Amino acid sequence: MIPTRRTTRRSAVHRLGALAAAGLVGALVLSACTPAEAEPDATAAPEWELTAQTAAPSGDIDSFTWVSYSEPYSLDYAYAFDYADNQVLANVCESLLRLNPDYTLSPGLAESFEHPTPETWVYTIREGVTFHDGTPLAAADVVTSMSRHLDPEVGSSWYSAYQNVAAIEQTGEREVTVTMTRPDSQFNLAMGGSAGVVESAASLAEKGADYGNSTGLVNCTGPFELTAWKPGESVTLTRYDDYWDEALRARAGEVEVLFMTDPNARVNALKSGEVDGGWMIPPDAIAQLQGSGKGDVYFGLNTAVGSLIVSDLEGPLGDDRVREALLLAMDRQGILDAAVQGYGEVTNALTTESVWVGASGAALDDAFDGLEEYPYDLEAAKKLIDDAGVAGEEIVIATAPLGNDFAVISQGAAAAAQAIGLKSTIQTVSPSAYTALFSDPAARDGVDLFYTSWYLSSPDPLEMYGVLRTGEFSNYGGWSDPDFDALVDEAVAIDDPAQRSEITAQAQRIANEQLPWLPLFEGPMTVFLSDRVTGVAPSVAFLYYPWAATIGSR
Repeated sequence: MIPTRRTTRRSAVHRLGALAAAGLVGALVLSACTPAEAEPDATAAPEWELTAQTAAPSGDIDSFTWVSYSEPYSLDYAYAFDYADNQVLANVCESLLRLNPDYTLSPGLAESFEHPTPETWVYTIREGVTFHDGTPLAAADVVTSMSRHLDPEVGSSWYSAYQNVAAIEQTGEREVTVTMTRPDSQFNLAMGGSAGVVESAASLAEKGADYGNSTGLVNCTGPFELTAWKPGESVTLTRYDDYWDEALRARAGEVEVLFMTDPNARVNALKSGEVDGGWMIPPDAIAQLQGSGKGDVYFGLNTAVGSLIVSDLEGPLGDDRVREALLLAMDRQGILDAAVQGYGEVTNALTTESVWVGASGAALDDAFDGLEEYPYDLEAAKKLIDDAGVAGEEIVIATAPLGNDFAVISQGAAAAAQAIGLKSTIQTVSPSAYTALFSDPAARDGVDLFYTSWYLSSPDPLEMYGVLRTGEFSNYGGWSDPDFDALVDEAVAIDDPAQRSEITAQAQRIANEQLPWLPLFEGPMTVFLSDRVTGVAPSVAFLYYPWAATIGSR
């Protein structure tokens, strides 16, 4: 999900990525980025395989504990835009559609939908659903919940999903019709994420500014109710016994999610058995946890690509030869090995194949085969810098003390820039200031590059390329290409995913050639389960799918 938003929005937007454990990275970075020792030992690559589903529980469990790298910024669905927020909200609130662990969409609070004209989507709202306060779900709740994304006073993080919406109306007792200003295939696909969440209209009115915070909490329809939020400590989820979907009735009576910002503390809590599980395991702790005798690490489907966002095209990186030179000067395999311990692979695209759901075989071939490879080639990179006439110019790389991957990548980029004749400065900012890079243009002043692990929230790569159209909020560097824009606009209007994918593939090739962002690597989602619990699907869909409801006794 990486929608664009208006600058009036007040919430912070970030895709910081799985936060790796902090460690001693200087030697690793130097070896990853100096030409003489850059080639990694292929035999040292870790062995891992994807797991679609862990073993089914043997029974229910009274409670289990979970660890999160951060406290949620907000549990108001309009602002839930990052891992810490959505991993909690996914178990408490539900959307019109359900994004499944395999990244397919199925009915959710809308038992069905129709698309009678290119400009209209009609949703039939499910009967027999109640909010956690016992009141029944009604079509009016859906209209109110969706309409908040259009309200500039709310400043929703999800405005981009609604940017082509002309009207949201109740058109029947259990029917809601959304009318678009133009055909928009992406709108319905976004209804499986936070953009499609439904909250009680009465609760929204009652809680006002306290809605979604530790005082107001939320009142949704999911398998768990949010019953407590201790700021700086934890949230508590309690099974909602009147939940409508028996197939996803919570197996645990209670879940406590603990906030631990220190990666070492998170790993120690898992190794000691203090907590039963956690998402996004620090890569350099995977081997420790696998050998701890306390549980297992699983690897699952992911949609994130680790990239360097080019945030200033007025400086030397405005020349595409300089962007290419910098990518050629980075030993991406070495950086992958140092940053995430080799759990993943170098990529030349800004999307993973996992989001190309329904794509044609021809589109996949066009999108991924024959892309520019950008192998480590210092001499070619230096020549490009000479041709561009920018030797001696400076680039500034922003980073934050968020984990090993941030340290390795920022230092790797700086070393690469210096190796080809540029000056480089690493600007270390606080985590909150780093978050602001994604939401506040002023925060990016003087910054040329910053790292993201950018995940998609819908089963379509067009979500990524919509971000890079001219003028979009998350097109942080202001990159613009008329041919690219035309392709994305054309694809947005196409309903058939196979046909749409063939246009999107052309957009991916342009991004690969012009490098508005510099793709580095992709890797699996990770999760640790103690020997007490099982049942989860290790997929990045945990951000929208009620993963905690599936966990029971091992």
